[in-house]
Amino acid sequence: MWLYLTPSRRLLSLRRSLIQYRSITLENSARKAAVDKVISPFRSICGKDNVSLGEAIREQHGKDESVHRCRPPDVVVFPRCVEEVSALAKVCHDHNLPIIPFGTGTGLEGGVGAVQGGVCFSLRNMDQILNLHPEDFDVTVEPGVTRKALNAYLRDTGLWFPVDPGADASLCGMAATSASGTNAVRYGTMRENVMNLEVVLSNGTVIHTAGKGRRPRKTSAGYNLTNLFVGSEGTLGIITKTTLRLYGVPEAMVSAVCSFPSVQAAVDSTVQILQTGVPIARIEFLDDVMIDACNKFSSLSYPVTPTLFLEFHGSEHSLEEQVSTAEEITQSNEGSDFQWARDAETRNRLWKARHDAWYAAQALRPGCKAYSTDVCVPLSRLPQIIVETKKDLLESRLTGPIAGHVGDGNFHCLMVVDPNDPDELHQVHLFTERLARRALAMDGTCTGEHGVGLGKRVLLCEEVGPLAIQVMKGLKDSLDPRNLMNPGKILQRGEL
Repeated sequence: MWLYLTPSRRLLSLRRSLIQYRSITLENSARKAAVDKVISPFRSICGKDNVSLGEAIREQHGKDESVHRCRPPDVVVFPRCVEEVSALAKVCHDHNLPIIPFGTGTGLEGGVGAVQGGVCFSLRNMDQILNLHPEDFDVTVEPGVTRKALNAYLRDTGLWFPVDPGADASLCGMAATSASGTNAVRYGTMRENVMNLEVVLSNGTVIHTAGKGRRPRKTSAGYNLTNLFVGSEGTLGIITKTTLRLYGVPEAMVSAVCSFPSVQAAVDSTVQILQTGVPIARIEFLDDVMIDACNKFSSLSYPVTPTLFLEFHGSEHSLEEQVSTAEEITQSNEGSDFQWARDAETRNRLWKARHDAWYAAQALRPGCKAYSTDVCVPLSRLPQIIVETKKDLLESRLTGPIAGHVGDGNFHCLMVVDPNDPDELHQVHLFTERLARRALAMDGTCTGEHGVGLGKRVLLCEEVGPLAIQVMKGLKDSLDPRNLMNPGKILQRGEL
């Protein structure tokens, strides 16, 4: 297209490119000089061994599980307590260095990439479980504590934390992205399960969103700062502690798999089960392509048709009633090939197959990478959007098996793409934008649980509108006026 410009326009375009290049070069030079100045203060704060300039370490902290390319930071620090996080943040603030929080790197939207360089705060050394109150059903954890580590710690207390995104993610990272997963239909998302947060702002100030040490089950005191930081993806501050709701371990659990002749029949069953008040704990949908991939990857033999994975929690007596009602509803919608799992080993194997869907999809094309879409629509629109999406996949000749949290209208196309094929990458990008806009047209959202990160910033504008974006910008300016906290995520540069 550049060749078709008039000579004057071509010269103007070249001039702009040179100015932009010089600006970036000057910016990089200034940042490098600033990094050189902060290494000594960093080492005095958290020790020489907890400051790394090594290329391998920086690259490890510049990427997550997404398809976005690695954006390594200039330096990685490993603070051991909130005091060190605060002191390190003050140094970064004084030298205008970007700050990128890092938990376990299991995100799916490029949220840890250092798009403007800067300092990665790797929080793995802050791994303490604090202030467990079994009688109040709550616990406070540091950002290095993962979901599995917390539940292992709680094993003998009769309590558990049920929010399960599949990956063994950092709990503070899950709060930062407002993660959810297979249990959300019964227990809610992170947004409903975070009671309080300790947050370090860009200038090193430490705040407690619900008041220091406070953990009431409900409050109507002032603005809900906790929910402001839940889902903020590190763009407003660094979460250094989170207080979480806990739940009693159910007396009994039963899981099931059921096949259906169509997507509509599976979704109709879901809606009817929810309408009857059955307190189902998990209800997951896999399309025929996904169930075939799971069969091959996990050595299973489920019928290759739209399939529901279900789980019920409760007392032995209540489970009998729940299971009976669910079975009656699914059979009325032509559900068949019921397989029940009552013992823990069989249930774990069943759900491992569901959680391994990501790897099963990748195994369809060895050597390729997977990218997960994340739209969510009202339940009544789910059959329509899945049918339209499957048609789009066929017409586009793309590989994208579908798995979803059908109980809340959230589903994922696990796009399997060759990262070395620019044309295929472009086709996947166009498909994901069509899918997101299809969801928006059905009163849904472009992201149900993965977050905005790098890839959905334009879609966020379309979803909430320019006035809401301006309010978000105002909040960002108030809490992070220098735009140092994870810059380039959620809001686009032009909006800041």
